[in-house]
Amino acid sequence: APEQPGAPAAIAGQRGGCGAAGGRMTDTRRRVKVYTLNEDRQWDDRGTGHVSSCYVERLKGMSLLVRAESDGSLLLESKINPNTAYQKQQDTLIVWSEAENYDLALSFQEKAGCDEIWEKICQVQGKDPSVDITQDLVDESEEERFDDMSSPGLELPSCELSRLEEIAELVASSLPSPLRREKLALALENEGYIKKLLEIFHVCEDLENIEGLHHLYEIIKGIFLLNRTALFEVMFSEECIMDVIGCLEYDPSLSQSRKHREFLTKTAKFKEVIPISDPELKQKIHQTYRVQYIQDMVLPTPSVFEENMLSTLHSFIFFNKVEIVGMLQEDEKFLTDLFAQLTDEATDEEKRQELVNFLKEFCAFSQTLQPQNRDAFFKTLSNMGILPALEVILGMDDAQVRSAATDIFSYLVEYNPSMVREFVMQEAQQNDDDILLINLIIEHMICDTDPELGGAVLLMGLLRTLVDPENMLATANKTEKTEFLGFFYKHCMHVLTAPLLANTTEDKPSKDDFQTAQLLALILELLTFCVEHHTYHIKNYIINKDILRRVLVLMASKHAFLALCALRFKRKIIGLKDEFYNRYIMKSFLFEPVVKAFLNNGSRYNLMNSAIIEMFEFIRVEDIKSLTAHVIENYWKALEDVDYVQTFKGLKLRFEQQRERQDNPKLDSMRSILRNHRYRRDARTLEDEEEMWFNTDEDDMEDGEAVVPPSDKPKNDEDIMDPISKFMERKKLKESEEKEVLLKTNLSGRQSPSFKLSFSSGTKSNLTSQSSASNLPGSPGSPGSPGSPGSPGSVSKSTSQMAAITTK
Repeated sequence: APEQPGAPAAIAGQRGGCGAAGGRMTDTRRRVKVYTLNEDRQWDDRGTGHVSSCYVERLKGMSLLVRAESDGSLLLESKINPNTAYQKQQDTLIVWSEAENYDLALSFQEKAGCDEIWEKICQVQGKDPSVDITQDLVDESEEERFDDMSSPGLELPSCELSRLEEIAELVASSLPSPLRREKLALALENEGYIKKLLEIFHVCEDLENIEGLHHLYEIIKGIFLLNRTALFEVMFSEECIMDVIGCLEYDPSLSQSRKHREFLTKTAKFKEVIPISDPELKQKIHQTYRVQYIQDMVLPTPSVFEENMLSTLHSFIFFNKVEIVGMLQEDEKFLTDLFAQLTDEATDEEKRQELVNFLKEFCAFSQTLQPQNRDAFFKTLSNMGILPALEVILGMDDAQVRSAATDIFSYLVEYNPSMVREFVMQEAQQNDDDILLINLIIEHMICDTDPELGGAVLLMGLLRTLVDPENMLATANKTEKTEFLGFFYKHCMHVLTAPLLANTTEDKPSKDDFQTAQLLALILELLTFCVEHHTYHIKNYIINKDILRRVLVLMASKHAFLALCALRFKRKIIGLKDEFYNRYIMKSFLFEPVVKAFLNNGSRYNLMNSAIIEMFEFIRVEDIKSLTAHVIENYWKALEDVDYVQTFKGLKLRFEQQRERQDNPKLDSMRSILRNHRYRRDARTLEDEEEMWFNTDEDDMEDGEAVVPPSDKPKNDEDIMDPISKFMERKKLKESEEKEVLLKTNLSGRQSPSFKLSFSSGTKSNLTSQSSASNLPGSPGSPGSPGSPGSPGSVSKSTSQMAAITTK
C-alpha cells in the first residue's frame, strides 16, 4: 500500500487513546482502531472496536469483522482473500489494500491480539506466521507468469505404489495456492489419475499395506478439497464410489479402520416402496444416498478454514436431489400407486409406514427446489390428493405413521397455508366435525404423550400459521379471513378449548400436573394470539362461553408459568381497551382471581408481582375509567396498603377525579383551566370515553346485546352498573328464604365482589368468600365466583365455599 512506511507513526500516535479506554473492556487483546487511507494519503480513524475472524456466508470465505465497542455496529467486514498482501508492522499493526485505491489498517491495543489475527490470515493464505508480509504480489505474479510459460500443467508422478508418499506431499502442498490447485485438478482430470489410484488401493488392501492405505486416505481427502465437479463425477460414478469410500476408511489418526463399505452394502438396505422402473432414477437415488453418507459420516468434520472448500460437494448433492424430485414428479403412475396404497385399508401397517416415510423424504427433498418448481411440486401433490390421504393416515392408530404424516402436513402448511384452509373448508360440507383435518391435528396435539410435548409444540405452531390473518388472501369477491375464521370458530374452536374447560370447572385446576399445565399453556398462547388478531370472532366466543373466567381459574395453579399465561391472556384483553370486554370483566368480577393471586404472592418481588402491577398500571396510565372505578370500588381495601409502588394510589386519585367531575358537571371552563392539569386532561377524555362506550361498530355488536343510545346526562358509576344491579335483584327474588334480608340491602346499584376484606388489629387482611346480600352461611355465590358453572350471571345452585386466605 502506498505511504505505508508513514502509517505506523500516524497510528501509533493515537494508540495510547485505545489503551486508556480499554480498561473497561474484558477482552483488550482484540481491541483495535480501524483506519482507512484517504485521497490525501492520510489515515482516517474509523472508530474503535473488537476484531474477530469467522466464516461469512455472504462473502463465501473467512473474513475479518470489527464491531464498534460503543454500539456493536459493524465497522469493518473484509474477506481474507488468498492473493491479498497483508503486512504486519511494529508488532501491533496489520496493513493491506482492499482495492486499487483503498488501503486499510488495524491498530491493535495488544501485541497478543495482533499475533492471533495474523495467524488466522496466514492460515487462510497457507503462509508461515513468522513472515511479516504474506505475499509479494509482484514477485508472485512474475513466478506465475514464468510457470505459465514454462509448464502449462502440473506434472504428476507416475501412479505407482512406491511413489504414494510423493503424490500425497504434492497434493498437500498444492492446496494452499489457488493456481497450483487449478493445475493439480486439471492434471488429475486429463490423465485418468483417480482410477489408477483406486487400482493401487486394491493392491494395498490385498497386501495389507497400511502405510500405503494411509497415504491414499490423505490423497483422496485432498482431492475432495480441490472442490471440482468434474473430479466428483469420476469419484462418485457407479464403478468408483465404493473404492473412494474404501480409501477414506483408513484415517491415519484412527487406531483401526472404519467399516463404511460393510455398512452401505449389508446394513443399509434400499427399499422400493413402489417399484421404480427408470434405471437412471434408481442409480441417481443410490448415488445421492452414498454421497450424502460420505459428507455426513465418512469425511472428517471440516475446520472453518476447509468448510468453503467442500461447497461443490454440497452443490453436487443439492442438484442430485432436484433431479430426483423432478423425475419422480413426472412419473404419474408412480405417484398414483403411492397415494392409492397409502389410503387403501388393505395395506398392512409396515408397508404403510414405509410409504409415509418415503412421502416425508420426498417432501424434504422438495425444499431444494426453486420457488416456481416447488409450486409445481405441491400442486402435483395436491392434485394427487395428499390432504385427504393425510386425513386418513392421521386417523390411524400407528403413532409412527401419524408422526411422519404430521411432518408432511407441516411442509404443506409452511409452504401454502391457503391451500390447506381451502381443503378443510370444502371437506366441512361433507364430513362431521370429528374427522375434519384441523380437528385431527388439534386432537393429536392434545393427546401428545411426550412429557416435553415436542409434537404438541410443532402442531400448535402449524395451527397458529393457519389462523394467522397476516397470510390470508383477500380477493374482490371473497375474503379468506372472514370465511375461514367463521369456519374455525364454528367447527374447531370447541375442540381446542375442551381441555381448558374440562380442567377449570372448580375454583382451582382439577388436574395440575406438569404435562397438563404445559398443554394448557400452549392452548392459552394460541388463544392470546387470537385475541390480538381475530377481533370480533374471538370476542363473541370469549363472552358467550365465559372463557376468561375459566382461564383465570388457572391463576391458582401451582405452576407459575401457567398462572402467568392466564394473566397474559387477560392483559391482552385489557390492552384492547374494548368496552364490551370491560363490561364483561366488571359484570363477572374477573379482577377477583387476580387480586387473590396478588395477595397470595405477598410482597415477594417476582414475575407474578410485577406482571399484576403492570396490568393495573396500564389501566391507570391509559385512564380506562370504567375499570378504574370498578377496581377502586371493589378492591381498594385489599390494595390500599401496597405502598412500594404508587400504582394503586394513582388509581385511587384517578377515581376521585372522575367522581369530582361527575358531582360537578357544570364547572365553567375558566375554573377547569385554573385547575390541576390532570383535571383538564380528564375533562377532554370524558367525551372520548362516551364515544367509546356508545358508538360501537355493528361488527363489534354481540349476539343479543343492544347498543344503548347516548343520553344527555353524563353517566355515573350507578348508571354503568345498573344492568348488573337489576340482574342481581331478579336473582335475589328467586331465593325465597332470603327475601327478608334482601329487602334491607342498600340499593346503590353497585354490586360488591364475592369477597370482602375485613380488617382486625394485628392482621393485615382476611380474604373470605361472602355474599353481597348477607354474611349468612350458605348464601349464594356471586355470579362471577369461580365455582359457579355456566356463563357469567348464571345462578349458582351450590354454596360458594372458599378457604380463607390470610396475608401477613
